[in-house]
Amino acid sequence: MRVLFIGGTGTISASVSRLAVQQGIELWHLNRGQRGITIPGVKTITADINEEKQVAAALAGHSFDSIVNWIVAYPEQIERDIRLFSGITGQYIFISSASVYQKPATSHLITESTPLANPFWEYARNKIASEERLLREYRERGFPAVIVRPSLTYGDSLIPLAITSWGKSYTLVERIRRGAEIIVPGDGTSLWTTTHADDFARGMVGLLGHQQSIGHAFHITSDEVLSWDQHYLEVGRAIGVEPKIVHLTSDFIKHFAPWEEGSLHGDKAPSAVFDNSKIKRFVPGFNAQVTWAKGVRRSMAWFEAVPGRIAIDTEAEALWDRMIAAHRKAFI
Repeated sequence: MRVLFIGGTGTISASVSRLAVQQGIELWHLNRGQRGITIPGVKTITADINEEKQVAAALAGHSFDSIVNWIVAYPEQIERDIRLFSGITGQYIFISSASVYQKPATSHLITESTPLANPFWEYARNKIASEERLLREYRERGFPAVIVRPSLTYGDSLIPLAITSWGKSYTLVERIRRGAEIIVPGDGTSLWTTTHADDFARGMVGLLGHQQSIGHAFHITSDEVLSWDQHYLEVGRAIGVEPKIVHLTSDFIKHFAPWEEGSLHGDKAPSAVFDNSKIKRFVPGFNAQVTWAKGVRRSMAWFEAVPGRIAIDTEAEALWDRMIAAHRKAFI
């Protein structure tokens, strides 16, 4: 099988790339070659996907069983991909996001038929519009579209939590270690699912070239469900320190950090428990194997293996301290 990834060296796509090569897939990456990441066994086409003529020239004479675009965010990029890839692939996979689902969900389980709506987050609304454009092209012209929706998927270089520094995610570990207070949204009891990229890869690789998947949408997540408090407490267990948790409402957090509205109200504040029955039907044997306890320890070990990887976000810490001080003052 011959597969092309647009991108392919990100946190999620690198894990999928490694597994695809292990399974004997002839994998190509199309990217600008600027990240300095090499995955053995992958062939590279150097081009900028945002330069349509350049990409068309680079792909002349190529055809693929599947093309996956890991970096589409807007409907106009879907339009470009339809022009570029019509006729040269038997399957086109759009990486969307589970943030497209209406939250709070009207059922305790989120399935692929859960309504799509997110008034809080423009990112999610653009993903919804992209899905709608892609499915219209499938219905009207037979474009071989498949939609995949990850949810808070992480790899060794990221420690993902509800309130954290995304660029310097070890910051929270260090803060817990020295006994500083940490913020958890709500009362900490909302249920959430974090998924390791290696587990996501097991489902994703099974969809590559899968002709029965065309026209369908899938989410691929872990089946492990933990509260937000449990996520943070597990970080504490990993370093042997009890976290000092301060619960703040999402509205209170948004007052100090308006950019968090989409990520909280539109995604992480409500409970999100996913029914993975559909991906398991299409990819028999798919099963997530990396628990949060294992995954977060892997990530911490990755940071700690090279001192230069540990960076502390002092600006984020100062903001968190202001939030906590304001919260405490309100109750004096």
